[in-house]
Amino acid sequence: MKLQSNGVVSGVRFIASPNCDWRVNPADIRLLVVHNISLPPGEFGGDGVIALFTHSLDPAAHPYYARIHSLRVSAHFFIRRDGEIIQFVPSVKRAWHAGASSWRGWEKCNDFSVGVELEGDDNTPFTDAQYVQLDALIALFKTACPGIEIAGHSDIAPGRKTDPGPGFEWHRLTNGPAYK
Repeated sequence: MKLQSNGVVSGVRFIASPNCDWRVNPADIRLLVVHNISLPPGEFGGDGVIALFTHSLDPAAHPYYARIHSLRVSAHFFIRRDGEIIQFVPSVKRAWHAGASSWRGWEKCNDFSVGVELEGDDNTPFTDAQYVQLDALIALFKTACPGIEIAGHSDIAPGRKTDPGPGFEWHRLTNGPAYK
């Protein structure tokens, strides 16, 4: 994997999301945020996340989708249970993954962060392949963006978000945060 100057990582599948915009400063990446997502909730392997991030979720495909199909959300990366990485937004753009958030006094984390969604939920252990690929992405961004910090969605939106979940094994990341 290599982070190219256009913000796309070579060697991973890229599916463009319309749910993004330009960062005020495309070079200002200070934080990598780890999330989890599964669509439908608790189910893995389908294309629900891809449809959500590309704003093409069919509200009739599942009862849960009727509530969320109009959301305009995305992440830079999605790591499937088998370790496949899909990139939706170049890192030079702002993905819409963090919502109302703050980190070390900085508000609006979407402005300066990269969002990585792991296929999963708060209650299901993540796979070895997911930890390996997440660690590789973190290493890539630590090289490209010296000083970048790593946090969970729960760290930047406490009380509002719980992901990547209480069972996430931060210690398995050799490139993870020092404070966990």
